[in-house]
Amino acid sequence: MRQSQSAVIERGFELDGAHATEPFEVAWAAEARWFIHFLTEAPGSRVAFQSQVSPDGINWIDHESSEPLESEAVGLLSIPVANFGHWLRLRATQISGDDRPLVRIYLQLKE
Repeated sequence: MRQSQSAVIERGFELDGAHATEPFEVAWAAEARWFIHFLTEAPGSRVAFQSQVSPDGINWIDHESSEPLESEAVGLLSIPVANFGHWLRLRATQISGDDRPLVRIYLQLKE
């Protein structure tokens, strides 16, 4: 039987500018998927999300196989990640709009 894990990485933060999640160690997993849930939506505001990888959980670079996902700050978004190494985090940036969305971020992993 395959193992899986689901973690709430951010319970609810107001996105104002840029934010990076706490690092999460994922070396055992073969698949990962971010879910971004806008608890308080901000219609008309644009946001961008970028998966980042790290060899040590300290130094970070953008994941090379995924472009930032840009979206209006509403609903639920999903971002798959493959070939990610040992550590993952998600960088969130509000790129336009005055309203600040309240965001919850989940990370789901499978081996």
